Amino acid sequence: MYEGNFPNKRYKHTLLFLQEIIKKEEKILDLGVSNPFSEIMKKYGYSVINTTGEDLDLDTSSVQNEEIEVVTAFEIFEHLIAPFNILKDIKANKLVASVPLKLWYANAYQSKTDKLDRHYHEFEDWQFDWLLEKAGWQIKKREKFTNPVKKIGFRPILRRFTPRYYLVYAERI
Repeated sequence: MYEGNFPNKRYKHTLLFLQEIIKKEEKILDLGVSNPFSEIMKKYGYSVINTTGEDLDLDTSSVQNEEIEVVTAFEIFEHLIAPFNILKDIKANKLVASVPLKLWYANAYQSKTDKLDRHYHEFEDWQFDWLLEKAGWQIKKREKFTNPVKKIGFRPILRRFTPRYYLVYAERI
């Protein structure tokens, strides 16, 4: 489905989810700098702009644009200390977001070389639901899915059947 060495299952699953609920004419703000998945969205006809690398915990101005119809956030909220702030400030009426689920057999991800590539949160589904509801969103669709890796070991076996990602479509209440 995609060229390059990308996490194809995760991207394919996310794209199919997006295609079911978001029209290609809608203006999308994708939280985070330009990335392989925002490029895939563009390739499939979506009108996408990205944030520019600002600290979304401290600066929520990018989501306060009245012209944006949809905000997407794929594996972004786990990096924020206070995701409630940006979720509350979003002016768009639609949100499509995914987060990694907390796994009982693995600690939260922490890059040893990149201080920005760390997970402050890894959510259980009910925690993310509660966060969205408290910030003024109503969940309309949700899915959990696995993302197996081609490695040998106990964790790779568990990843074959333990959901790793939680994908949500919500609308502003």
